[in-house]
Amino acid sequence: MSTDMPTDSLAPADTPADTLNTPPGRGRHLGLALFVIAAAQLMVVLDATITNIALPAIQTDLDVTDANLAWIVNSYALAFGGLLLLGGRAGDLFGRRRMFQAGIAVFTLASLLGGLSPAEGPLIAARILQGVGAALAAPSALALITTTFPQGKSRNTAMGVYAAMGGVGATVGLLLGGTLTDLLDWRWVFFVNIPIGLAVLAGTKTLVEAERHPGRLDVPGAITGTGGLIALVYGITRGGEHGWTDALTLASFTGAAALLAAFLVLQARSADPMMPLRLLKDRNRSGSYATMLFIGAGMFATFYFLTLYMQLILGYSPVKTGFAYLPFSFGMAAAAGISSKLVTHVAPRLIAGPGLLVAAVGMFWFATLEPDSSYTAHLMPAMFVTSLGLGASFVPMTLGAVSGVAHQDTGIASALLNTAQQIGGALGLAVLSTIATAAANDKVSDAAITLYRGLAARDFGLVARAAEALTHGYTMAFTAAAAMFLAGLVITVLAINAQRQHAEDGAPAVHMG
Repeated sequence: MSTDMPTDSLAPADTPADTLNTPPGRGRHLGLALFVIAAAQLMVVLDATITNIALPAIQTDLDVTDANLAWIVNSYALAFGGLLLLGGRAGDLFGRRRMFQAGIAVFTLASLLGGLSPAEGPLIAARILQGVGAALAAPSALALITTTFPQGKSRNTAMGVYAAMGGVGATVGLLLGGTLTDLLDWRWVFFVNIPIGLAVLAGTKTLVEAERHPGRLDVPGAITGTGGLIALVYGITRGGEHGWTDALTLASFTGAAALLAAFLVLQARSADPMMPLRLLKDRNRSGSYATMLFIGAGMFATFYFLTLYMQLILGYSPVKTGFAYLPFSFGMAAAAGISSKLVTHVAPRLIAGPGLLVAAVGMFWFATLEPDSSYTAHLMPAMFVTSLGLGASFVPMTLGAVSGVAHQDTGIASALLNTAQQIGGALGLAVLSTIATAAANDKVSDAAITLYRGLAARDFGLVARAAEALTHGYTMAFTAAAAMFLAGLVITVLAINAQRQHAEDGAPAVHMG
């Protein structure tokens, strides 16, 4: 990326003056700065999926029980989703580059500990520590784009790359997880983060630190907000595993409701709140958060069910499954690049709305899968269509979340976007897993267990019936995921009213409201 990129304004009319200033040195080393932020986002998102394909190998090597195996994935989501708001506010108060560096350092150390883990307990603890590091780094990464890149095309390009990493990281995680597990050892799904983390830390000097803002950390707000989110994510993940009427699931949701209600009351009364409620008053910003909730719900579940379909039904190996996701990565990257250029010429809802419609079409396409569907004629084009739609929607949603935010609030505004995606992903996976399991078991009792039993007994008639039942469950989940994308489309149309206008100097601008 050139360091003298055009600076067409994408500034909302009510953008505070301090967000329009260009700090000294901002124009230097933008290419390297973009690499640092993109690599960090890739590493954080990648780790949410890279362990999925390695789970069978981890279970065999460490003798992990079925009940605890899911927590190797869920523990990361729990810590990440629960601590994002705290991480975002810490960046606003104590320095975003400082918190970004601390988060990447913690994440890298936790990856080393995860790869060296001798048993399931230390591995789950390392995954929690990874989530803590990700929660510190992710909000600051997005906020640092606003302090490092000038308004206009350079910032839009950076936002496009950042948004693309959200989808590319997930698919790259699946590809790397399969390749490293098959060719080396499952421990390398953690060790691979070490060189990336060290490279990111070495490049953080190219990032422009924003001014530290006066204030103190809202400890009561941090306790109630973080506790409420952790209880919510835990209830969602447990509900998907043990049922929604499980006593501990219900207790988690009750605790989450009480803590989050207390959090909102405290934020309304606090002179220095952790999450200023004024951030939600702008309809474009709150609409972006709500839309991202539904995008996360549909996208996370897509990876989960497609992976199961390819490995259990089509019999793909971990490596083949990872490579099968390449069209998704290409589609996400291409669409995000195009939409990052369109945002200076077209109203955001006219990019995100059609994108979500296209993504829903792709999901309905997945909903027509059969046990013997072809990869080239069915899976690959459906992946590409879905990824194009999601890639087009990510950039305007990301920009909508941080546009017009006062400089001292960009970290928490970024954290809210990440929180919406993480909570949406956990909720979507839990709900859609329940739908898929119920639909499959209606046709064949304990369909997944029956499939394994049929394979072991070489009873191919039983295998065929179980495969048909499981595929039916997956297609029902894909149909529900399409409905989630359509819900996001409705929110985009109704809530997001940002319009592209011309500034007095002729530079294009987006005015909110």
